[in-house]
Amino acid sequence: MAETHETVFKSVQELANDNQVPEKYIHTQGSINSSSPLLDVPVVDLSLLTSPARQQELNKLQSGLKFCGCIQVINHGLADSFLDKVHEISKQFFDLPAEEKLKYARTVDDIYGYGNDSVLSDKQKLDWTDRLYLNVFPEDIRNLKLWPQKPECFREVLEEYIKNMKLLSESLLKAMAASLNLEENCFLDQCGERGDMIARFNFYPPCPTPEVVLGVKPHADASAITILLQDKEVEGLQVLKDDQWFRVPIVPYGLLVNVGDQVEIMSNGIFKSPVHRVVTNADRERNTLAVFIMPDVTVGIGPVEKLINEERPRAYKDVKNYVELFFQSYQHGKRPIETAMICQEQD
Repeated sequence: MAETHETVFKSVQELANDNQVPEKYIHTQGSINSSSPLLDVPVVDLSLLTSPARQQELNKLQSGLKFCGCIQVINHGLADSFLDKVHEISKQFFDLPAEEKLKYARTVDDIYGYGNDSVLSDKQKLDWTDRLYLNVFPEDIRNLKLWPQKPECFREVLEEYIKNMKLLSESLLKAMAASLNLEENCFLDQCGERGDMIARFNFYPPCPTPEVVLGVKPHADASAITILLQDKEVEGLQVLKDDQWFRVPIVPYGLLVNVGDQVEIMSNGIFKSPVHRVVTNADRERNTLAVFIMPDVTVGIGPVEKLINEERPRAYKDVKNYVELFFQSYQHGKRPIETAMICQEQD
């Protein structure tokens, strides 16, 4: 039992400070290339969705979500100065002394709180990252004991950010439906009245051996969509396309939006949930904040009827509580969406 406790609470930050890379973090199959080519991610100006240029932006959004499963959004309604505050509370939290952060530590059998990977098997490779994982919406599922009280403005800033993410996610899901000529609420309705939002603050310390260690191993998200506030300067996110890894660029004060498995299912495979990973580097720390927009687990999801036809037969079964499949599949390196796929006789 003591060993499990140590895996939860020996932070990656401490390992980095001690210049240690335990074997369970090391990927032995080939060198990890951090200098992959840059991915051409479409930049969508959300302020134009209420202008005569709306259709042009919707086309850009649709092509990005088909082509690589992600878009960068600008003019999203959050001020640069406010995003600076969000970056700041994350950095300040991870800079706190270990004993202060441990007040918010997750328990061995839970993912929420401060910590790192849950260890499910001896063969599992661990991610070079410390995280603060919080349920943030609906308000009645928040466990405020896990919401840091230091820095002092943490809760206030996060609260404001989540309000904005709620509005932004609704606008995005409507725009995604409109881009496919669907009724604009059709994805939103499948998410249900009580869809969850989960915030994950990610801290990636410098790693002494970045060529064999990943910040996050390859996976696709279990969400409907994910909204990522990237580090302001340090790249690290990579997307797999056509069996090749591509670097995702940083757009200053932009937000990266990627399709999750559940919108891939809802769109009958038109929008792609991209497999992605995070690489490490030897010199600079990296801070990001991901917000996962999750459909209500009590409501089933499935492909929108209008997107099923002879040319594009139904590719996925209806699914309920998809996220339950996700965590175990992820830690074992499998794609949970495969369990929802319907095998076709021909491609």
